[in-house]
Amino acid sequence: MYREHRIAVVVPAYNEELLIGPTLDTMPEFIDRIYVVDDGSTDETSGSVAGWAAKDPRIVPIRHEENRGVGAAIVTGYTAALADDLEIVAVMAGDNQMDPAFLPKLLDPIVDGKADYTVGNRLINPEFRKGMSRWRFAGNAALTLLTKIASGYWQLVDPQNGYTAISQRALETIPLDAVYPRYGYCNDILVRLNVYGFRVTNVPHPARYGLEQSKIKYSSYIVRLSRLLLKDFLWRLKTKYVVMGFHPLVFYYFFGVIFTVIGLLVAVYALHFKVVQGHPIFVPSVIAILVFGLGAQFLLFAMLFDMQAEKNGGWY
Repeated sequence: MYREHRIAVVVPAYNEELLIGPTLDTMPEFIDRIYVVDDGSTDETSGSVAGWAAKDPRIVPIRHEENRGVGAAIVTGYTAALADDLEIVAVMAGDNQMDPAFLPKLLDPIVDGKADYTVGNRLINPEFRKGMSRWRFAGNAALTLLTKIASGYWQLVDPQNGYTAISQRALETIPLDAVYPRYGYCNDILVRLNVYGFRVTNVPHPARYGLEQSKIKYSSYIVRLSRLLLKDFLWRLKTKYVVMGFHPLVFYYFFGVIFTVIGLLVAVYALHFKVVQGHPIFVPSVIAILVFGLGAQFLLFAMLFDMQAEKNGGWY
């Protein structure tokens, strides 16, 4: 136990035969249960996990016969932890990238009742993100901004970080079967936590890179995740600010998008009006600027209202 709380760790693993052993070897003694979910590996990951389970009774091997995605593997672990009545469940990848020494920092805000979900933050300090490529950092920064908008957690940084911990009551509340099954699950969970009113906090920690190789292709991943975040954003607005309660920020977002798009279209027409037709551009350009500015103002007010809702705290 950790501070009188039963702790579980979910370890999703896919083709991690070289690194799953070092990952399990460094698990702190206070962890009560370790759910290693082999997500359809084609190497010797399962055999390695079975060998470690024979030496450590805390390890519970679980295997997906087919690869379902890292999100699905984590949900499988979450479900097992709920069935065993564990109070806090952390996630540590099977590639030995997450330093167990920082696990108490993720657990403390939940134990103290200050948060229900904690997320590691590698981006806050240049020293912490040492070893992270510029391309990877740029991708994480872009997805951080998009996730802020989609999730409503405006103070959150590094949402792609898989080093997390979550309370039992949050797991019992959010619909786990609806969580996105592949990379992007961490963003999707944040949106659902926000709708259900749970508090989330960042925990700074340094990145740790070694022999692991990222399985994420950022060129396609950012596009795919952007679509997911747009869908999640619209679902959050509908569910949180229309169905479960009402807030006019929904209309601010709606008119903001409408006027911004119209302003851009008028700007394009103004260029055509000038370049192709040879007419003066002053009047259509002024109209474009005014309409676009009105739309941008609506959007900024909508974001401001959303930030205020976050500052008011969760329902719990």
